[in-house]
Amino acid sequence: MKNLVWDDSLSVEVDEIDEDHRRLVDLFNLLNQSVEEGDDADYIEALLEELISCTIWHFRHEERLMLKYKYDGFAVHKAEHRDLIDSAKALQEKFLDENKELTNDAIEFLANWLTEHILGQDMRLGFYLMREM
Repeated sequence: MKNLVWDDSLSVEVDEIDEDHRRLVDLFNLLNQSVEEGDDADYIEALLEELISCTIWHFRHEERLMLKYKYDGFAVHKAEHRDLIDSAKALQEKFLDENKELTNDAIEFLANWLTEHILGQDMRLGFYLMREM
């Protein structure tokens, strides 16, 4: 799979959220390259864990901002965060249970998971926060 490219189409126009998203894209690309190059399974495991941990931190960051600025879509957005983390952890468990191998389908799932959330819920949040901050 091709690496994700950060560009203006992924910007939510809120610098602190965009910085988090850039970091997540960078981590995804490291993971993607490591899988393509056949790097050691323990290294891939560490990258996957870091991606999930950073995502959890980022989601809490967004949720804090939503609470501070009284975002009406908080409950729906938080529920999507929970679903995404549950899906990522299930993928991680499958990786650990199946000889520590990430398939192309798993990488594609993670890419879609990241970009679709940014382009959907996070764009709405960014638009709201631009007016409120």
